[in-house]
Amino acid sequence: MSRLRLGWVVAAAFVLSAGVAPAASVPAASRSRVAQRVQAYDPTAGDDVDGDDLTVRRAAVDALGTRRGSIVVVDPTSGRVLTIVGQKLAYETGFIPCSTIKLVTALAALTEHVVDRDSFIHVGRYTSYNMTTALARSNNAYFGALGSRLGFDAVTRYARMLGLGEKAGLDISGEQPGEVTDTPPKGGMILMTAYGEGIQMTPLELAALLSAIANGGTLYYLQYPHSPEEAERLTPQVKRQLDLAPNGIDDIKMGMRGAVDYGTARSAAYDRNEPILGKTGTCTDFRAGDFMGWFGSFNEVDYHKLVVVVMLASPRKGVNGPLASGVAGNVYRNLSNQHYFTADGSSHQSGMPQIIVTTPSGTAAQAR
Repeated sequence: MSRLRLGWVVAAAFVLSAGVAPAASVPAASRSRVAQRVQAYDPTAGDDVDGDDLTVRRAAVDALGTRRGSIVVVDPTSGRVLTIVGQKLAYETGFIPCSTIKLVTALAALTEHVVDRDSFIHVGRYTSYNMTTALARSNNAYFGALGSRLGFDAVTRYARMLGLGEKAGLDISGEQPGEVTDTPPKGGMILMTAYGEGIQMTPLELAALLSAIANGGTLYYLQYPHSPEEAERLTPQVKRQLDLAPNGIDDIKMGMRGAVDYGTARSAAYDRNEPILGKTGTCTDFRAGDFMGWFGSFNEVDYHKLVVVVMLASPRKGVNGPLASGVAGNVYRNLSNQHYFTADGSSHQSGMPQIIVTTPSGTAAQAR
């Protein structure tokens, strides 16, 4: 018996022993609030799983537990959705992307030649970051500086090119698009390019964006089959090829790998031979009244490449990007324990280069 349920039983026994009226005479609203506290949240309620990869779904359901949130797992080589846990949240009109928007900012800045991967930007008197360490540590000032150099029009143009503000899926029933504002943020571009203000993003949109990064620049329509037979017949549908700097994706992958190895997403790591690359996001969505935790990720393996997006939303503090990265790490770990990423069940070595940790001098404000 859970502590909440045990507490309710003890309280009820105390009330009766004191000669107070039984629960039936307690106002219905009070009884309802108590029941809501006692009842565990089920993120899977109402999910349609007829076309899911059930191995992947079980791993995702186990990782999410009773948290309020959603997990989207996609095959980045085809756009096939393998599972969506928490479909009610995943299909809504979007949430603030928090620091995951830095992926858009980074690709825009590299393509527009306002920065390159190895050039440093001073963010404080004694502090500088390059692209790799800024992504890994999720430094706000660095991406605010990039936003100022790019300008509002360029940032929103790249956000839309990368799939934000439009449906990610092809005829996914119930899916709603996110939003990209037409009005520059009043507090400066840092609010948009470091925190995501003015943008509402869905987990499906982030999954499509991460799939394009993982596969080298092809933005697929996400397709969610309704049956195993439909999954077998699925034909990839290209939405567009991304017009990015030739090395832009490779340049940001170093920072995304760094986030897991030594940065804000360390909780995701489980096996260096099956590396994960990703970006965390932590902030408050004042529109929805939720504390947000995002982690968008993909793995670098030879067999069963996956994109795993975790979005956590809670009215209570304690939800953040590092927590979401831990949930995603458990998805990968659950599947790895079943040898899902090796065709013959044997171990393999990563093809990713070794990350050299480059810590900037001094300190600066971080976002997760």
